[in-house]
Amino acid sequence: MSTNDEKNIIREYLEQREFDTLSDFATKSANTLGRAKVEDECNLRTCFQRDRDRILHSKAFRRLKHKTQVFLSPFDDHFRTRLTHTLEVSQIARTISRSLRLNEDLTEAIALGHDLGHTPFGHCGEGVLNELVKGGFHHNVQSVRVVEVLEDLNLCRETIDGILTHTWGFTPKTPEAQVVQLADKIAYINHDIEDSIRAGIISESDLPSDCIKYFSSIQSKRLDKMINEVVFNSLNMPKVAMSEEGWFYTTKLRQWMFDNVYIDSPAKLEERKARRVIQELFALYVEMLKPHCEECKIERIVTDYISGMTDRYAVEKFKENFIPRGLQSGAKDDYLFKLAKVIE
Repeated sequence: MSTNDEKNIIREYLEQREFDTLSDFATKSANTLGRAKVEDECNLRTCFQRDRDRILHSKAFRRLKHKTQVFLSPFDDHFRTRLTHTLEVSQIARTISRSLRLNEDLTEAIALGHDLGHTPFGHCGEGVLNELVKGGFHHNVQSVRVVEVLEDLNLCRETIDGILTHTWGFTPKTPEAQVVQLADKIAYINHDIEDSIRAGIISESDLPSDCIKYFSSIQSKRLDKMINEVVFNSLNMPKVAMSEEGWFYTTKLRQWMFDNVYIDSPAKLEERKARRVIQELFALYVEMLKPHCEECKIERIVTDYISGMTDRYAVEKFKENFIPRGLQSGAKDDYLFKLAKVIE
């Protein structure tokens, strides 16, 4: 046996174990569609394990800890951020994937990467950029851009597909991506209910009574019920989906959250200010780049820059550029111009 064969034996064992233990419907690492750029295989990890690790070590992943989930820059440490949301999605998705004997590594990679392109100030920020950018802005598409262009992680095509298709309106190509699409909804419905109760915006008794009767008034039991509705409806099936009845009450609860929390609730009182922060920064950076870049590239560069900001960084940049203060040596927008070079 050659030295290279000896080095590869661990990865090959892991790949074979997938064939031996996973469902026939599971995506196998050895059968990956590959990466955009060919590279040597890892001795110890499968291709999807490498994807997970690359996402975990990316700068965009670290920034999620200071990006809004629902409540803008909360002082209470127990409110979710975009990072804790991502971790909860990953946990739920892994539980479902493991129960269905799907590829847990691919599932985890997709879950950890699904919101890398999310804006500061949550869906408020996404909405503003969607209005400002020609052709619109969608965080799932930006997440793909982060891993393909801005950080060039060279992920497997299956991982990229799952990141792109985690939102409604997209059709995942793998059962693992279907799992993440469901886990994302299950996670935010449940943790946003808990955060909204903590904030005093709603109470448990406000929730639709038929949904409470079906899922339970207890958070952990409601979450467990939703997960079970997916698992036992999808065992030995090519498609991962929640039961029809479970999906009816899940979507009803989701719509209730939109009507009572996500839109025009006390949770959204600061969004008018957040919108202005992004609008003003966008206009400022467009003007700032005009002497340095081709006009056709400017909007793309500014969009990449602002969408990558954390809440507090965006606020700091707004203060730096629009709020008078004494002379000092502050951080410059060097990264804005670095992005300009990426797109050349």
